[in-house]
Order: sequence, then C-alpha cells, then structure tokens
Amino acid sequence: MRFYYQCTECGLTFDIKPNVRLCPACRSAGRADRPLRGVLETICEGQPAIDPATDPIAFIHELLPVEHEFFPSIPVGMTPLWKPENLRKQLDLKNLFIKDDTLNPTGSLKDRASYLVAAFAKKYRIDNIVVASTGNAASSMAGVGAAAGIKVKIFIPDSAPKAKMVQALQYGADVTLVEGTYDLAFDKSIEYTDKYGGMNRNTAYNPLTLEGKKTAALEIFTELGKAPDHVFVPVGDGVILGGLYRGFCDLLKMGFIEKVPIIHSVQAEGSSAINRALADGDFSDPLRSDTLADSISVDVPRNGYFALKMLKKYGGAGVTVTDEEILSAQQMLASSTGLFAEPSSSSVLAGLLKARDKISNNDITVLLVTGSGLKDIEGAMKSIDI
Repeated sequence: MRFYYQCTECGLTFDIKPNVRLCPACRSAGRADRPLRGVLETICEGQPAIDPATDPIAFIHELLPVEHEFFPSIPVGMTPLWKPENLRKQLDLKNLFIKDDTLNPTGSLKDRASYLVAAFAKKYRIDNIVVASTGNAASSMAGVGAAAGIKVKIFIPDSAPKAKMVQALQYGADVTLVEGTYDLAFDKSIEYTDKYGGMNRNTAYNPLTLEGKKTAALEIFTELGKAPDHVFVPVGDGVILGGLYRGFCDLLKMGFIEKVPIIHSVQAEGSSAINRALADGDFSDPLRSDTLADSISVDVPRNGYFALKMLKKYGGAGVTVTDEEILSAQQMLASSTGLFAEPSSSSVLAGLLKARDKISNNDITVLLVTGSGLKDIEGAMKSIDI
C-alpha cells in the first residue's frame, strides 16, 4: 500500500512527514473566523492483501499509514456493533445498530486518532505531543500517550467537565486551563508548538486525526459485511464525520462496498455551523456556541470545509437538535438500552428521532455513540431528580 497526504481543496500532494500539517498554498487564504484552509487527508493506494472477513484487525491496520509495530499496547478500537432490541421495537427499525465507542480505553472515540498519532510519534521518535480539546481529545491523548511513554501537553477550557480534566491529570498530562472557549485553546496550543516544538495533535490541523477516525467506518464494514444505509454521527469540528467519509470512500475505491452511506450530521442548535453551511451553501460569520453538549461545542469548526464538501458530494444530511432533545434522548438511550452516553453522543438518538420519517423500517442504520456519560455527569443531572 502507498500512502501520501493530499490537500482537500487544491489537490496538491505531500509526503507523510512529522512537520506536514496544512497545505501551504491554501493555508494562506485562511481566516480566523472560518474553518481551516488546506486540511490534508491521507490517501492510500493499492489493494490490501488481507481478507477483511478473515482478519479484520490486520485488514484495518493495512489501510493505515503507520506500521502495526509502532502502536502502543493499549486496546483501542474493535468496539462492538450491537443490536439495541428495545430501541428497535420502540422505533420500528429492524436493522438499527449502535457502534459503541464508549468502550475505548479512555471512554471515547477520540482514542482512535490518539492511537494513530502516538504510533506516528513513536515511529519518528517524537516524545512530546500537544493538543487543545474540550475534554475528550485531551483525556484520550493523555491516556494513550501514557501507554506509549510520550509526554502530553494539554490546553483545555476551564469550563470543560471536571471528569475529563481529572482523567487527563491521572494519566500524567501537563494541563493548562484556558479562560475562554475551545477555539482560544486551539490557538494557544498552536502558539505553543510554534514556539517550543513538539507534535501538535489538534483535530483537522493534524491530518492523522482524520485518518485515525476512519477506522470506525472500517470496523462498521467488517462487522456488517457491507455498508449501512445510514450513519448518525455527532458533529462539532467535523473531523469524526470527515474520518467516516474517508473510511467509506477507501472501501468504495477498493471495491469492498457499492455505496457510501447517508451520513447524518447531528449538531446542537447552539453549535451548528456545519449544518447551517449545508443549508446555506457556505460558511458565514460564526456564532458563539451555547450548548451543554461540550464535545460538539465549537464556534468555528476546524474541519468545516472538508466536512461540507463530503456532505454535499455524497448526499449527507444535517440534523439540528435542541439541548432539551439531547437530554431527553440521553435518558431514552440509557433506559432502553443500558448505554449511558454523554450529551454530545446522545445527540445521535435525538437526530434519529427527528429524522425518523426519512428512514425505511428495513434500512441498516447505525448510531455512532462516541463518549461515555460518566465523562459529564453534571450534564446528565439536568434531566433527573436526585
């Protein structure tokens, strides 16, 4: 297999090296109040030698740009795709599945990106990784970094859930609290690596974050043996959504699937820049995010342009839900399936409920649940009496 980076806008290609981040030709056109310009995606060429039905883990690793030997010994990925029987009956959806990424080591899908970033760092003997986060990417990189023996520096808003801060500190990370939003933490982390060096893991800014998250799509395929009809995904920066598209597009190009599923971009009403751009045709001036779903709370979605491009190209849909609908869905998900998910993850069920009339009873539908509810119990407590 051959791997290289390609600009998602102009198509320029680059070798995969530690200091390659954004396309320099497109980055210069960027604006502080718009998504990143020149985001790079990883292109893989060739045909894998391993049968996905025979050895799915080896098959997936063959489609990644870092050799298996460099990955730390922490069990990231291969999370279950399971049948929520009660929810199937309630919604009359015979082929509804949950892809449960709450069972990753640090409790969120962000481990997929951290896992690949850590492997890349080990390959190139990089011992310091920097990341900005609303919480999950921070605790994820800290945990996976601990397993890999890599120092991790984190910039996180002081409003982030305490559970996520505690996780990161327990893993031994150097945590800097930022008085402001995730967007400010993102900028400060870039300033830090520009001045002191280290590998920046920031979502979209580092191409490997897209590539690592594509493994969720690859796993869904290996577990189903085909592509689903619909996938509902929580969307903030748009990197998980972009990663899913990257994975399904790889499978399509290699002839393993016949279609890319309809991906539903589920956003909170108080942080819906990508869905607004999908409806309007392009991004406009940002609005201050205001939602209890902290993991999908961003003013300017860093991977916005690529996410928007893929949604348009493959007929994706935008579903915007209120905080009240998210909390209701969180309780419904927990009480009907036994899965306690954080608000951002529970948004996928809220999105499905809102889009239910567009889903056929027999369609294969996947809810991508990305984070454990134990990461933000303060959010959950808003809808229950104690």
